[in-house]
Amino acid sequence: MSSHIKTEKKTGTKHNKPKTVSRRRFFYLLGWGFIGMFLSAVLGSTIRFFFPRILYEPPTKYKVGYPLEYTLGVSERFKKQFRVWIVREVDKLYVIQAKCTHLGCTPNWLSSEGKFKCPCHGSGFTPDGVNIEGPAPRPLERFKVVLSEDGQIVVDESIRFRGERGEWNKPGAFIPT
Repeated sequence: MSSHIKTEKKTGTKHNKPKTVSRRRFFYLLGWGFIGMFLSAVLGSTIRFFFPRILYEPPTKYKVGYPLEYTLGVSERFKKQFRVWIVREVDKLYVIQAKCTHLGCTPNWLSSEGKFKCPCHGSGFTPDGVNIEGPAPRPLERFKVVLSEDGQIVVDESIRFRGERGEWNKPGAFIPT
């Protein structure tokens, strides 16, 4: 048999035999494949650690215009953008958060009835934010409002005033007009 191999080498002819992979070789390659995938995942996770995810949130301070732009009553101008209502009374202007104190739904302003009404569970609030019906446990919250140097109304959502605590008469809870 060895002479047969030698003659093949001498003549230069090759037989195209299908190359078979033994079971041992298959599991060897499979094992190294799993090790390679594991190391790739660890390396990828380590690199991803140095690029943290960033949460972009809306600003907590923003301008909503000049006091003269608001007539008496409730303005829904910024309800969708900032989730607030601007309320102007005869002697003051304040900003109410458009979030029900029951479960956080966005109430609707019903001008025909003169109240805010939550569509989720029926809580009702007066135009100044006092809860008058439904399961809401407390009045709506107000945000701090001040006039900027250029005369525009600046709302600061980081400072809240709660009616049940008697904070609605504190400085910053409203702008006298």
